[in-house]
Amino acid sequence: MAMRMYDIIKKKRDGEELTKEEINFFIKGYTDNKIPDYQVASLLMAIYFNKMNKRETLNLTKAMINSGETVDLSQISGTKVDKHSTGGVGDKTTIALAPMVAACGVPFVKMSGRGLGHTGGTLDKLESIKDFKVELSREEFVRISNEINIALCSQTANITPADKKLYSLRDVTATVENISLIASSIMSKKLAIGSDAIILDVKVGSGAFMKNLDNAISLAEEMVEIGTGFGRETIALVTNMDEPLGYAIGNGLEIKEAVETLQGKGPKDFYELCLFLGSKLLVLAKKTSNEKEGREMLVNTIKTGKAYKKLLELVKYQYGDTSYIEDTELLPKAKYVLKVESDKEGYIKSMNAEEIGKCALILGAGRDTKESEIDLSAGIVLNKKVDDKVKKGDVLAYIHGNNRGKVEEVKEKLKNIIDVGNKNKENKKLVYGEITNKKTKLF
Repeated sequence: MAMRMYDIIKKKRDGEELTKEEINFFIKGYTDNKIPDYQVASLLMAIYFNKMNKRETLNLTKAMINSGETVDLSQISGTKVDKHSTGGVGDKTTIALAPMVAACGVPFVKMSGRGLGHTGGTLDKLESIKDFKVELSREEFVRISNEINIALCSQTANITPADKKLYSLRDVTATVENISLIASSIMSKKLAIGSDAIILDVKVGSGAFMKNLDNAISLAEEMVEIGTGFGRETIALVTNMDEPLGYAIGNGLEIKEAVETLQGKGPKDFYELCLFLGSKLLVLAKKTSNEKEGREMLVNTIKTGKAYKKLLELVKYQYGDTSYIEDTELLPKAKYVLKVESDKEGYIKSMNAEEIGKCALILGAGRDTKESEIDLSAGIVLNKKVDDKVKKGDVLAYIHGNNRGKVEEVKEKLKNIIDVGNKNKENKKLVYGEITNKKTKLF
């Protein structure tokens, strides 16, 4: 008997498990425009309420991968590693981490989509560097990876078209916040590109998609399960996004901060996160047997300047102007830079990362829609972080923008977002836990 979408919707509505064949049928039919939006919307709502088990989630991920092309990286020698972050404010990790790992002799190859949100994605940030080319052919991508152990480019292939369609529909049917749907969406894109080992940086807090720790851990566990079920070495870290990462928020400003980090002058939290993620990647790639050794190798790439040189190599090989790295003053500059000063004394109690991200968006540092133009010079540079002592008149942040009215608007908003008061009772945490396929360890 021929399969019908009606029966699949009814089955999930009644809380039953969908078979691999049923999931393949609905994904293929929807990708080929044979199943209408209204039926898929009904199924998504049934999944939202009745959830999917681990087997269904893995089968959904596989079906989404098979809906398009996959990228075979077997021509790139060595154990290829990749990192995925679920996104946050000031998250420029790839730009510093990739050269550090590559300088240790481990291939770091990454294909990214464009970012929607407070600031651009990794690709937009890299485009702050004059002539940097993010569109590479397969041949260029493989050649560059083999020659210098690092390549960061856009997805040229038709990767997971089912995910693009499903995500658009989830977005307008209030079915985004479901762990199985989120995990399969993220992992299908990662697994369609053939890296050997993946580290997932799952953000939690005000500036993250996941606002509470339990949900973030559930998502991390689900994604690690999928990656492992797919035969890839996969681990996840759950990290703090209650305040922005580092000081800089905005594309050109974040490139500058990543360069400073590779020169040994970066913000403590950002540098520490790079060491945390990087040491685990070096163990996954079998470059070292333990994280302590991996950490020492990474610190050495900063001390010797090898990681900084690796970033210069990346820019040169991807046709960018290396003088923008050698002199970060050449990066896009905003017309106005305004200070936000504290009107009281105390300690920084909190700074809502999401609200700061929205301020960066007002300045033009991010995208509201896929068509939005990004202002690569716009953004915010914090001067203080949570738990820092503040005197009256101290500069809390610098606002960079090209529209005076918007800069003034953001100045007023930031005064309310950055909360100065009594010292917090507990010290903030950078990393909350680590998830492997064997166990979940909270720090």
